Amino acid sequence: MALSKDFSLGTAYVSGRFVPISEAVISVLDWGFTRSDVTYDVVHVWKGAFFRLNDHMNRFQRSLESLRLKPPHTIDEMARIAAQCVVLSGIKDAYVALVSTRGRPRVAGSRRPQDCENTFIAYALPWIDVIPKEVQERGAHLHIASVPRISSKSIDPTVKNYHWGDLTRGLFEAHDAGFDTTVLLDDEGYVTEGPGFNVFLVRDQLVLTPDRGVLEGITRQSILELCDMRGIKASIVPLRRSDLLEADEMFCATTAGGVMPVSRIDGHIMSNDCPGPISRMLKEFYWAQHAAGWHAIAINYQNFDRPFDRGRRKQAKAD
Repeated sequence: MALSKDFSLGTAYVSGRFVPISEAVISVLDWGFTRSDVTYDVVHVWKGAFFRLNDHMNRFQRSLESLRLKPPHTIDEMARIAAQCVVLSGIKDAYVALVSTRGRPRVAGSRRPQDCENTFIAYALPWIDVIPKEVQERGAHLHIASVPRISSKSIDPTVKNYHWGDLTRGLFEAHDAGFDTTVLLDDEGYVTEGPGFNVFLVRDQLVLTPDRGVLEGITRQSILELCDMRGIKASIVPLRRSDLLEADEMFCATTAGGVMPVSRIDGHIMSNDCPGPISRMLKEFYWAQHAAGWHAIAINYQNFDRPFDRGRRKQAKAD
């Protein structure tokens, strides 16, 4: 590992070594690239501590098992490598990804997934908000896409994946119409999710989020827990287009941004065209709980070999 290199813009672990993010590459023959045969997970670091790292690692493990991917590391080793990427970068607020691709076939020309050498990649970047902070301040403007979300009968939405063709088409549609981002319905007209985030609406003081076609987001789960802590009724239910257009409030939820208020969806303006009171409260409470150490695992930036101040599993039990 060449410590003389500049890792401050981000660090990646690729092909068994740590490199500056600008040097991170994979083969053009990797099935992760040629076939989108890959899974990943994203966890954030805030003020030098991972948030819900164990939950992310458990979901990543389930995704690996679902796609029959077997990277060359244990789940604990992968967590340590991800933390080491953060330590090398020295970033206190970070976006951290763990990726496993199918890899290249050991036998040239093979079409058997079993013939591939599965990979593990990790990288840490400075904090990313999927909806910019200034947009969150005034409330995002969402467009309901005309393109349907890819069927969950084809691609399991609970396994994080790079099948973004439908989401990208929805983004083009939204941006062409002057909106910030998009939300997709399934082919039966039920609300699913947006590009990298879950959606929530508030109606008559109830917080509701879709029950199908979605990634079971860690931030989504956090919001449901926060609602319970504050005595707010929250439910996972089927939602239709009409529910979106009759909402009192809306917000999006993701690891890369947390609780992100919405003020408009298509022609429907909510809360006097600004973030609603429950959305604002949950956003503030979410970050206040971060500050209180909720589900936090501190990073030891002084020890590359042991980047967790305490055992990762032991710390999680104390939450």
